[in-house]
Amino acid sequence: MHEFQLINNYFSKLTKNNKSSLNLNDDVFFDKKNRLVISVDTYTQGNHFINFKNPELVIKKILRSSISDLICKGSVPKYYFISSSGNKNTFTKSNLSKISKSLNQEQKKFNIYLGGGDTVFSKILSFTITSIGYSQNIIYRNNTKQNDDLYVTGNLGDSYIGLLILKKKLKLSNFQNKYFVNKYYKPEIHLKLVNELKKFASSSIDISDGLFADLDKLINKLYVSYKVNLNDVPISKNLSLLIKNKHLLKKNIISKGDDYQILFTAPEIKSSLIKKISKSSKIRITKIGKILNKVYQSSLLDEKNKKITLKNKGYFHNFS
Repeated sequence: MHEFQLINNYFSKLTKNNKSSLNLNDDVFFDKKNRLVISVDTYTQGNHFINFKNPELVIKKILRSSISDLICKGSVPKYYFISSSGNKNTFTKSNLSKISKSLNQEQKKFNIYLGGGDTVFSKILSFTITSIGYSQNIIYRNNTKQNDDLYVTGNLGDSYIGLLILKKKLKLSNFQNKYFVNKYYKPEIHLKLVNELKKFASSSIDISDGLFADLDKLINKLYVSYKVNLNDVPISKNLSLLIKNKHLLKKNIISKGDDYQILFTAPEIKSSLIKKISKSSKIRITKIGKILNKVYQSSLLDEKNKKITLKNKGYFHNFS
């Protein structure tokens, strides 16, 4: 059973049409009256992170991926709550010390504070992060319009290469290993854009499951489709060089997830403003495509404007 089916079949009715729940079709809960924005994410070993050999890095990745939900909505994260399950082998004094130090570093970096949490004994290691922010308005997931431009921040694909290295499926130089693994554990979260996004974005989502998997979420209840130009999808110089040297295919790398960049749409008239904010913030923002009428099939195009077939559009949460 797909994640959307699970929500629609079993949980949607439980919201009792509460507007703040956003029909369970967004990444946050938004109480407009109290300006309250809440996001909840769960991470398990073997699924969201390979192992716990570097607890100080795993916790950074988990916390950043959680607050990215708020940032892409245009909400400033303020507090986080962390609940975890584990045992004496995972929560050793050494590991707990590393986790505490790492969380303190992240708090200073993003100006957030620990609000509370819970711990339970379990053979399975997991973390659940509840992130809380405040905002008068947010950028909704399903609010794009036909003819909107499609944008993404930063670069895509570096994190996936880092994952391949950690899984020992790819051997590179020490410099490359360090670069890509660092991108996997410490995704770039663009806090500088949090108050700028609402000036131009019509809809937004952070890229967690992959470019095309999250694009499908962005338009899932709308009568629109998308067109993405492969050549325009931004990648780092290091990834570009790797693709060339290893004879890899860009299309197989850019949509594997864990990028946590902001995927958003904006009206054409906002293009100049977006370029200006990109330059002033020193954050790469790239136009990668267009939102079209539903009569057109969503597509990825090559440099000759021909459709490219993707075998894997990203990560999907299936429960059967």
